[in-house]
Amino acid sequence: MIIVFTGNGKGKTTASLGQMVRVLGRGKAALMIQFIKGPWLSGEDEFAAKVNIPPEKFAVRKMGLGFVGILGDALPIEKHKEAARHALDEFIEEKRSGRWHLMILDEVNVAVSLGLLTPAEVIAAVDDFPEEKILIMSGRGAPQEFIDRADLATEMREIKHPFAKGERAKFTVEF
Repeated sequence: MIIVFTGNGKGKTTASLGQMVRVLGRGKAALMIQFIKGPWLSGEDEFAAKVNIPPEKFAVRKMGLGFVGILGDALPIEKHKEAARHALDEFIEEKRSGRWHLMILDEVNVAVSLGLLTPAEVIAAVDDFPEEKILIMSGRGAPQEFIDRADLATEMREIKHPFAKGERAKFTVEF
């Protein structure tokens, strides 16, 4: 099953993590590969160690280099493209291993909308995803090709967010 979580509202990564909890509760393994998020720690990074889940059952791999072209990012776009390509290669390798019941490509939609990857590259990578397993593709701006390929697609729509009033990201809400 392929699921797409997209839209400009908050909750795409959070919904993906909720699905991870469900999968873990059923004794299955779950992997999240993050395409944009950089090296800073968030709650999901600390979760597994605190609840004593072994890395072969639950893993979050931050493979992005952080924000692209905003908030002080000075890296050349080629570096971001290399990181996204490496993340996609990691997904392909882990998909072939068969170890994970759930795989999440967190912010892959953003990587595509920023031109770090093409929709065709990602579709080629996910095209043979096993039917009995779950793949989530998250992030704003999902291309139509991803929505067409998905079995389930959900759009998160922002109605109200503190950021609109100039408030910064909140600990335990955004990270």
